[in-house]
Amino acid sequence: MTKTLTRKPSRATVPEATALYDIPGPVTRRRHLMYGIASTVVILALFGWIVYLLFDTDQFTAQKWTPFEYKGIQELLLRGLGNTLKAFAYAAVLSLALGAVLAVGRLSEHRVLRWISTLLVEFFRAMPVLVMIFFIFVALKVQPLPALVAGLTLYNGSVLAEVFRTGINAVDRGQREAAYALGMRKTQVTAYVLAPQAVRAMLPTIISQLVVALKDTSLGYLITYEEFLHAGKLIASNLDYDLPFIPVVMVISPIYIGMCMLLSWFATWVAKRQRRNLKTRAVGVAPAEPGTLLPGGQ
Repeated sequence: MTKTLTRKPSRATVPEATALYDIPGPVTRRRHLMYGIASTVVILALFGWIVYLLFDTDQFTAQKWTPFEYKGIQELLLRGLGNTLKAFAYAAVLSLALGAVLAVGRLSEHRVLRWISTLLVEFFRAMPVLVMIFFIFVALKVQPLPALVAGLTLYNGSVLAEVFRTGINAVDRGQREAAYALGMRKTQVTAYVLAPQAVRAMLPTIISQLVVALKDTSLGYLITYEEFLHAGKLIASNLDYDLPFIPVVMVISPIYIGMCMLLSWFATWVAKRQRRNLKTRAVGVAPAEPGTLLPGGQ
């Protein structure tokens, strides 16, 4: 007697549709592939056209890149980069602190405090950053660095306040109720139960807002703050080297992009470190040995 063996289809080869997404068929997949190839060709063609224009306008000639070999130019760029990082560090720390304070105010049970915090958040979110920086610099006669940091702090702090408030409110309601059932006060519930759980959800948005703050430090050149972009402007406009504007942009832009990518990498590293944290890792239980008695056993 022989048995006929039938092979069941593998789950990996059988696509499953979900309620929100239907698995595309062969025709749709081929169409998507063609879209991807066409988009890649267009992007490569655009990139090639830009490179051609750079070569055609002699942007890579030694004459336009020679100024970057001078020690004075290098020191000017390094000093501008240091000033940019200094302004960003101050603005980032103060924005996080202001955001936390305003978020606590918006979550407060006291109506007056909640209304004041809401008014401040909505006002500073609606105001353009450049207007606040100019107002602090011109009307209040504040020095360039404090004016830049204050403007960035007020805007980014108000945005982060909404991020914090939304992240805390997104935590499951049962966590809050269980903490109150244990006799914890609201401050303890927020600090020890809700905030730690909300950090993972808030972290990508927080880093994205800090990237915005880093890029907005370039507004400092409008109030004569000697940051990185201001240094590049001096090189491109005040030196008699055939106005190497494009080379300056090609030097400054990758550094800005690299700093933003470094922030994103830092966020990824922090998220992985949180997943490896001993407080969130499952605790192994030793297997029971022969002769082990349960509590109250004979």
